[in-house]
Amino acid sequence: MTSTVKPIPPDMHTVTPHIICSDASGAIDFYKKAFGATELARLPGPQGGVMHAMVRIGDSNIMLADEMPNCGSMSPTTLKGTPVTLHLYVEDVDASYARAIEAGGKAIMPPTDMFWGDRYGVLHDPYGHSWSMATHKRDMTPEQMDKEMKEMMANWKPPGQ
Repeated sequence: MTSTVKPIPPDMHTVTPHIICSDASGAIDFYKKAFGATELARLPGPQGGVMHAMVRIGDSNIMLADEMPNCGSMSPTTLKGTPVTLHLYVEDVDASYARAIEAGGKAIMPPTDMFWGDRYGVLHDPYGHSWSMATHKRDMTPEQMDKEMKEMMANWKPPGQ
């Protein structure tokens, strides 16, 4: 008998973020309000909370779960930060960024026109995850990006200075 099961499900991409949250239920609610996420699945854990969940933002899925420190699974709030940024391309970065901030996100870098051709901003969600958002505005050659990057860096001041 030939199997019709596909090794990669048809509604999944090759890479799917799987994030750990201090409050996965609260994070799901935030992602719905901030990013228009649709909840696809939620499996409760044996002691309550969320063992596994999945949301869809645009055309991409994100898996998430509550932290389980006894299994080595800790959230950015427990770790006091994250080295990972989740990136969203959106139709209107200014409107999308404002919606995320209104939903409870913390503004890190408001949307700005960047040297690589995107209008780009960064925020943190209430659960410690870093999100960047962008709308592509200009197609750039590598030479144009290099020139504009050098111009930007010549005038750049680190935050807080």
